[in-house]
Amino acid sequence: MAFNAYDDYEQSERVQKWLRQNGLSIAVGVVIGLIAIFGYQQWRSHRAEHQLQASGLYQQLQSVLDTGNTNAVDVIIQQLMKDYSDTPYALFAVSDRARRQTEDKQLDKALDSLAWAEQHAPSPELKALVELRIAHVQMAKGNAQETLNALDRMPPNSYAIESQELRGDALVKLGRRDDALKAYQAAVSAMGPNVSQDNEVQMKIDDLAAAGKQGA
Repeated sequence: MAFNAYDDYEQSERVQKWLRQNGLSIAVGVVIGLIAIFGYQQWRSHRAEHQLQASGLYQQLQSVLDTGNTNAVDVIIQQLMKDYSDTPYALFAVSDRARRQTEDKQLDKALDSLAWAEQHAPSPELKALVELRIAHVQMAKGNAQETLNALDRMPPNSYAIESQELRGDALVKLGRRDDALKAYQAAVSAMGPNVSQDNEVQMKIDDLAAAGKQGA
């Protein structure tokens, strides 16, 4: 018992000595930890509020679009681009503008809008979608090589059906029939085993095959 009591006393003394030597460091560490936790919570709260504000502006934009007030539309889009470029809502707004510009045959303006969206895309998935849209606009302009360049910036297998079909279209325009055939076949393969044999891409494959026989 005496030895046990001594051991307990010795251990207590060692703990107290260690605390006297390191107490300040412990206190500082605790304070830093609390600040970090509080700061992270504040940051999360700020991010949530930031996203909520961007969402509200985007909803406001949809309402203004129905009125046909182009000036108000431009003001909201510029605000989203300036203050909320790190949110998907800015990208959605600019991409929507690019779609309208494309419909109005303002293809160069659409490409400018999509270039901004590509640069500010908050995720790889959204960036790939923007690049696919850039490829479509380039194809509408007749720029087959620029179409391929945009498609090549996309991660492999992103939007495989649409991107491979568009790749095939660009390759056909460039006269690269064999490469176009491979792209079309990749698009059909991405459709799955139950795809209808009379789908549009298969028809393009058949057209290439027929053209090849005629040219043989």
